[in-house]
Amino acid sequence: MPIDTALDAWKSLKKLAGDAAKVHLTGGEPFLYWEHLCRILREAQKANLGAVDMVETNGFWATSEELIRQRLQILKELGAKHLKISTDPFHQEYVEAEHVRLLARIATEILGPERVLVRWQKYLAAPVSMKSLPTAQREQTYVSAVRDYPCRFTGRAGGRLADLVAATPIEQIASMNCRAEFLGAKGVHIDPFGNVFSGTCSGIIIGSVSQTPLEQIWQQFHPANNEVLNTLFTLGPSGLLSLAEKLGYRKAPLYASKCHLCTSIRQLFFEKGLHSSILGPVDCYT
Repeated sequence: MPIDTALDAWKSLKKLAGDAAKVHLTGGEPFLYWEHLCRILREAQKANLGAVDMVETNGFWATSEELIRQRLQILKELGAKHLKISTDPFHQEYVEAEHVRLLARIATEILGPERVLVRWQKYLAAPVSMKSLPTAQREQTYVSAVRDYPCRFTGRAGGRLADLVAATPIEQIASMNCRAEFLGAKGVHIDPFGNVFSGTCSGIIIGSVSQTPLEQIWQQFHPANNEVLNTLFTLGPSGLLSLAEKLGYRKAPLYASKCHLCTSIRQLFFEKGLHSSILGPVDCYT
């Protein structure tokens, strides 16, 4: 994300929420771009935007105590209030658990226990050896993880993972709209291109901070201004079924949630080139 895009969105959030504004720098994995991350925080300090509330990482980079101490001290000096560490079977398939444990231990020492959040502590205490598991056992571990800590089935989670835990007939989803998700979201997500998503509804663009300040997007937003958003708001993803079936969509016997249904329909619309003004970016659909 360009530095100016990050700072402009941060300034807009301050205009909207004042001192209650909270900025969470996440990804993907922001520590892949460590120097860039530091530049955002330094420029935010210069602009008197306040401290970032949270920086999130999966700890892949925490390969030595020296490196961890160096980076955490910089984050502390740059005013980061919290460090959030993501660890679960999905991450442990790729990230060594001992790196995450070392990071959590040193972060607790440097920042203090109240400023270190581990998602999830259960898997930090008892890591899962995902790399050595046969496919069937690995998938069963996925299922167990979702049952322990439910997630929203959007993005990649709306694919194979959702299929593994699908247990709800579409008839039970038919009456579920997305009113609460649009009006009750705790915040917005902004991707590196400036696209704004409501809550965690990735792939549904409600505006772009690269074109319009966030406070104006907020003031102008209304689901009725867009056909797809209005359908989701009033009827939920089942309201999109009629058009989807005309395009060749085949209903599954079971779904993991209404988000699973929504993701699968939006994937078809994207592939057909429909509603390109709100369905994107391409990274969310490939």
